[in-house]
Amino acid sequence: MRRIGDALTLVLMLIGTVETPLGRMGLVEEDGAIVRLLWHTDPCAAQTDLLVEGCRQMDAYFKGELTEFDLPLRVAGSDFQRAVCDQMLAIPLGETRTYGDIAKALNCPAQPVGNACGANPIPVIIPCHRVLGANGLGGFSGLGGVETKVELLKHEGAAGLLI
Repeated sequence: MRRIGDALTLVLMLIGTVETPLGRMGLVEEDGAIVRLLWHTDPCAAQTDLLVEGCRQMDAYFKGELTEFDLPLRVAGSDFQRAVCDQMLAIPLGETRTYGDIAKALNCPAQPVGNACGANPIPVIIPCHRVLGANGLGGFSGLGGVETKVELLKHEGAAGLLI
């Protein structure tokens, strides 16, 4: 529950959960779009068609049966944040880009691109793990940090570029 002024309101989040090799993940839906991925969330009984489909696609991705997600996504934040997320969505499975590559595409410095990647609210689906530093892996804001990033890249067959 959240207190707003003197009123007490109940905040209901629609969350679909799926077991993955990286632990249980939760997809959060708001107004017909996926808006966030949660790590190690508790199962939730409330399901919508979108959450069922999102969990089915996550499961297929981790089984190696899906190479591109097809879900309505909404990223809160600035136009720049959304532009960086669009650039990440354009990176095919098994490939990587650098923060500098994305910065060049957006005509901006690499540092803000790194910050925007780190603020990605829907990792895995918006593949921030596919973005690397010029001289190394770079960071990863998801649970497990860089180790999780490496596991995702190995899963996608992109680890040969790194290891």
